[in-house]
Amino acid sequence: MNMKKASGVALVTGASSGIGEATARRLAQAGYTVYGTSRRGTASGSQPCDLLALDVTSDASVDAAVAEVIRREGRIDLLVNNAGFGVAPAAAEESSLDQARAVFDTNFFGIVRMTRAVVPHMRRQGRGRIVNIGSVLGFLPMPYMALYSATKHAVAGYSESLDHELRTMGIRVSVVEPAYINTPFDANLMQPDAPLDVYREIRAAVSTRVKEVLVGADGPDVVAAAVLKAAIADNPKRHYTPGAAGRLQLLRRFAPAPMVDAGVRRDLRLGA
Repeated sequence: MNMKKASGVALVTGASSGIGEATARRLAQAGYTVYGTSRRGTASGSQPCDLLALDVTSDASVDAAVAEVIRREGRIDLLVNNAGFGVAPAAAEESSLDQARAVFDTNFFGIVRMTRAVVPHMRRQGRGRIVNIGSVLGFLPMPYMALYSATKHAVAGYSESLDHELRTMGIRVSVVEPAYINTPFDANLMQPDAPLDVYREIRAAVSTRVKEVLVGADGPDVVAAAVLKAAIADNPKRHYTPGAAGRLQLLRRFAPAPMVDAGVRRDLRLGA
């Protein structure tokens, strides 16, 4: 990538590890003043930025974190919405409605809360960038990941609409949609809270297959590079698909639907 020196203030949610930490580090190296967030918040230490305490499911916590960055810097030029959690492979009916709401509250409504808190400051500045971390599952659904796929479809749709709404005010919105990424994020997946014995064997088989794929998956730096590219591009794209996700996007767009369907099932060893 042809790099240019970046500047401004960046706020990265979920920056204590994985994609968020890699993104905060890449942005700091590029020239941004970076603030990260985590549920607990910590001193800088080995982190690439100061970590502020933030729970994206709490309106008060979101408002407090954004207000603190504004108090310190007076502006926010880049918001990276990365905070979220993964869901272990399970059938859709193995999660209660309460669990479904919890997944959406963090992975989707957390982005909505952060956006609502930051956009007024960007509007007053007359410029800004928002980069939302989506997933390949936002355009290529995966069996036994229905809830997670649904949140990432929501993120993609929200991001596209928001970009249309805000670009006349100097604000652009992009969504970065990686495929499997080998990070600690994948070691703490939410387990289904209403497991059914009828799915026990297939749930275990799909989980095993996912773990196999993760061993050879890209690391978080490929996502961080895409975030930076979206942040500094003169004319950013609405969608970025780093690493293997780019090939899957082409497959989804141009291959016949039955071929894509068969490929998904074959990869997960689900049979015909």
